[in-house]
Amino acid sequence: MRDTRFPAVDGLRLIAALAVLIAQVGLQSHAPFAGVVSRLDVGWAIFCALSGFLLYRPHVLAWFSGTVPPLTLPYLRNRALRILPALLVAVLLSIAFVPHPATTYLRWAALTPLLFYLLLPGLGRLLTGYERPTRRSVRWRLLVLVALTLLGPVWMATITATGHPDAGLWLPGYLGWYAVGMGMALWQVARATGRLGPSTLDMLTRVPATLWGIAAALLLIAATPIAGPYDHSTPTTAQALIKSLLYTVAVACALFPVLTPTARTVRVLGSRPAQVGAQLSYGIVVYQFVVLGLLHGSFAVQLPVTLLAAVTLAALSYSLVERPLARLGKNTATAKTASNATSPSSSPAL
Repeated sequence: MRDTRFPAVDGLRLIAALAVLIAQVGLQSHAPFAGVVSRLDVGWAIFCALSGFLLYRPHVLAWFSGTVPPLTLPYLRNRALRILPALLVAVLLSIAFVPHPATTYLRWAALTPLLFYLLLPGLGRLLTGYERPTRRSVRWRLLVLVALTLLGPVWMATITATGHPDAGLWLPGYLGWYAVGMGMALWQVARATGRLGPSTLDMLTRVPATLWGIAAALLLIAATPIAGPYDHSTPTTAQALIKSLLYTVAVACALFPVLTPTARTVRVLGSRPAQVGAQLSYGIVVYQFVVLGLLHGSFAVQLPVTLLAAVTLAALSYSLVERPLARLGKNTATAKTASNATSPSSSPAL
């Protein structure tokens, strides 16, 4: 279980990055089908759910196996090496070349994930400790995570009603999407280990097109005025609630089939191009803001230019900055572990 890979997640991560890019280009230009294009910002929600799933799952595995949960400092080091290098380069490029630096977007791209990453170790221990992983305890925690998914819609409605729409960029507005992924991590491990028995959910994983069709239908509903304006204008309280709620359910429908994917799903979403795209996905997201800060023109012009430039910058960043730093961090950690293992002071206490 610990070494289980989810190859279809790669394709979903790439789709999320491309969706965010298209939505951002649409915000800056007069995009056709503005409602649909603007709602592709659901890619942010997909990223949150994927992070919740992948980062919470090791805590669940440790709980089920009775082993030590992931150590906090190595975990934070790995997260920092994954997020900060590309972000720092993007900020420097933005300050140097963009007339009006896109630092607001870049701060959000880092701040919300970083806050969640800091919160996760404590949240993981809170939701996996204190009792054995029985069927009852698993179900109770699933209910807690389901309840937590409602935090985002409630938060967005509340801040809109109280006249503080800027607080929509704070973590509570997105925590519900992380909780979607966390709940699925708990369900997947519990189902694979027999803590939970078969259910209708198992059947749904075998017909991914049904769930993806539901997700698409929900986004089409969100593309109507019922979910608010198509730009940064302030929505009504009801619109803020509905949009966040529709995104939450849509993301759950999009993510669930990749947990136990069909062979066809793996061939498409787990292909080699999808794997490469997943490695570049974070870079695509942060560098697109730098590129968009330099562009003007129609949607048809900005979209291909932004895509090509963001992918190029992401590839260069990954090859020259992100991957070397990640390897350096991994080698340093390995050397430190080996040193501690051979040190006399590391001998077990008598």
